[in-house]
Amino acid sequence: MRKVGGFGRLGARFRRNRGGNFGLMMAVTAPLLVLASGYGLNIAQISITKSNLLAALDSAVTSTARDLTTGIITKDDARGVVEAFLLANGQRAYAEEGKLTLDKVEIDPVARTVEAKASVELDLAFALFGTANHQKISVESAAIYSDRKIEIAMALDLTGSMKKSGSVDKMGDLQTAARNAVNLLLSGKNIDDRVRVALVPYANSVNVGPTIAYKSVYIEKTKSDRGRTVPNTNLLNLVSGLLRPDNCATERKGTEAYSDAGPEKVMVNRDFFLSEFADGGAGYAKSVRCPAAAVVPLTSNKKTLTDTIDAFVADGGTGGHIGIQWAWYMLSNKWKDVVPTSAAPGPYDEKEVGKFAILMTDGEFNLNFSGATTANGAYGNDAASRSIPHAKSLCANMRAEGIKVFTIGFKLPNNSARNLMKDCASPSTSSIDFYYDTSSGTELDQAFKAIVRNIESLALTK
Repeated sequence: MRKVGGFGRLGARFRRNRGGNFGLMMAVTAPLLVLASGYGLNIAQISITKSNLLAALDSAVTSTARDLTTGIITKDDARGVVEAFLLANGQRAYAEEGKLTLDKVEIDPVARTVEAKASVELDLAFALFGTANHQKISVESAAIYSDRKIEIAMALDLTGSMKKSGSVDKMGDLQTAARNAVNLLLSGKNIDDRVRVALVPYANSVNVGPTIAYKSVYIEKTKSDRGRTVPNTNLLNLVSGLLRPDNCATERKGTEAYSDAGPEKVMVNRDFFLSEFADGGAGYAKSVRCPAAAVVPLTSNKKTLTDTIDAFVADGGTGGHIGIQWAWYMLSNKWKDVVPTSAAPGPYDEKEVGKFAILMTDGEFNLNFSGATTANGAYGNDAASRSIPHAKSLCANMRAEGIKVFTIGFKLPNNSARNLMKDCASPSTSSIDFYYDTSSGTELDQAFKAIVRNIESLALTK
């Protein structure tokens, strides 16, 4: 009986011992854990690859839409551009050579969209349930493009304060920045001259060139002649333009002073005091009547624009409102009969034409002929009290016509000058700045480049 009892106790102890169950459980669960880990790794691998592929395709499609918008490429070029962009980014980041494919690119000319689909063959880390060790991942992307024409007028300050002084070369800085902006705006094929740029150099006044001057500038002959407002439909007024001493223009006067009405309604004046001021009258040193560089109406000829910029010479006072006035005229369809046919501005239709003005100055507007009673009164604080509100009115009316106005202050001397540039600019948004306050040549160049990028962005929004 004792032996039986001993064996019973031994059996009971064996039954109570659980030490071997862990090994048994591991044998059962380990394959499941490995399987789950492999599945999780595959999911992560697929998710990351899909995210990277979509980001690359989004960038490729967006870049192509931008190039279509600015006329750098044609619709026939779109597939090649998307594919080149996609392969350049994809193969370096997440796809082996030969496994990334652009499946389709479609251009919808009605909806104005670029749509694309791409796929990649991905080698999975684990082949599960007898499946192959690779999987095809596909993504789609779309972006809106615009075939609007883009018209840009740059009013650039060529006044005496822009002259090189020692190591400070403000004129050289402006030339570099403006030249770079033109090269960016007119890069690529520029299909159908979709992007055109006008230059309006200004100082005491604006040199509008012989063709524009003949059709639109009325020459004041005497002091008693100041303030006359005449149309160019009268032959005698055209003769006045033909017999002009130069191609200068100052403010337009009368009821159309702050509008873009064409010269057939009211011509622009060449103020009588301009001659006195230019000849050193009223105690002022001799100064140029207007910049040597003439207005360049809208053009897609990059060389014409850059050659003009390279020839800029600084001299004279700051009649900035006159520069703004002529920048508006170069964008206004009401002036299409004054400029060459190729330079004719498009209509005020934001769906068809995007119009932009870039206004740059390094000083306070302090020269104004309209309202002055003497040549001496055309310059200084009294003139500033007329020039500044004149400029603000022009800017406000330009914006009301749908023109987006960018302004750049370059080493501005005071808050009055800054406030004018701020007031003239279109209201900034969360993503786009319209006013730039720069204090170096590098900052000036960056401001022009930022404006070019913003113009490209705005061209896509209408």
